[in-house]
Amino acid sequence: MRKYAIIGIGHVGAAVAYTLVSKGIADELTIIDTNEKLARAEQLDLQDMQGRIDTRTIIKINDYSELADTDILFITAGNIHAYEEPQAQGNRWAEFTYTKEIVKDIAPKIKASGFHGVAIDTMNPCDAITQYLQENTGLSRQQIFATGTFLDTARMQKVVSDKFDVDPKNVSGYVYGEHGESQFTAWSTVQVNGLAVTELARQRGLDLTALEEAARRGGWEVYVGKHYTNWAIATCAVKLSQAVLADARAAYICSCYSEKYGTYVGQPAIIGKHGVEEVTTLPLTDEEEAKFKHSADTIKEKFQLLDKQTN
Repeated sequence: MRKYAIIGIGHVGAAVAYTLVSKGIADELTIIDTNEKLARAEQLDLQDMQGRIDTRTIIKINDYSELADTDILFITAGNIHAYEEPQAQGNRWAEFTYTKEIVKDIAPKIKASGFHGVAIDTMNPCDAITQYLQENTGLSRQQIFATGTFLDTARMQKVVSDKFDVDPKNVSGYVYGEHGESQFTAWSTVQVNGLAVTELARQRGLDLTALEEAARRGGWEVYVGKHYTNWAIATCAVKLSQAVLADARAAYICSCYSEKYGTYVGQPAIIGKHGVEEVTTLPLTDEEEAKFKHSADTIKEKFQLLDKQTN
């Protein structure tokens, strides 16, 4: 029995739920949302489609006790409208006040449920709020991690693949750091069809800085067009969950805790049945390592400042 749960059934939560049900990934799914009518509507809609797919998923709503034996818990709640505030300007930290209050509400309920599976967070600001959630649920740093720069890495793969006219899956490498403005592409890790992108860019006279900026702003472009993002982030979250349930020990980048820098931050890790099985330390250039430290420090400093301001 593969048992999933989702807290927050907005655009991202609904996309996660649809993926889990339509692909037959979940045998049982619990949907939790403060909007009872919305949770019920999504339950009914997902049930209605099951006469036309090849699998069946049992769908329950708004019962925290179901988390006791849940394997994977997605936390996808938030307030996307925070981006519309004048001071936000596409900055994911605009959501901190809202998501902190959400964590204050759900963390005791998660803890009381006896949940002992693996939790995957998509809330923003992703890195900081995952740490806050970890601290308030009492889940181990191994058990709880976030999508982080897994999505930003996919955006980088898309931008690079477009430039070189290859399948995005033929682009390897990572975007490190904050799921936000201080992230950076570690170009020393990036390859196209097995060839170092730094050398390919040199040969073709390509500006990697411009490609990096295009990847960084990709999410904002999606938001400007439809006022939310959902398909790519939901796909990333589900992909990570499948690695957990399969005990795949897959090498993915995600937001997990860095002992070195004392914060959740986007970095490569091995994902398996316990969640983050181990953090992978790849050789970075001195410049990249400095950027990684700067990004981690940015997360820590902003988190501490905003946490004090909202207490």
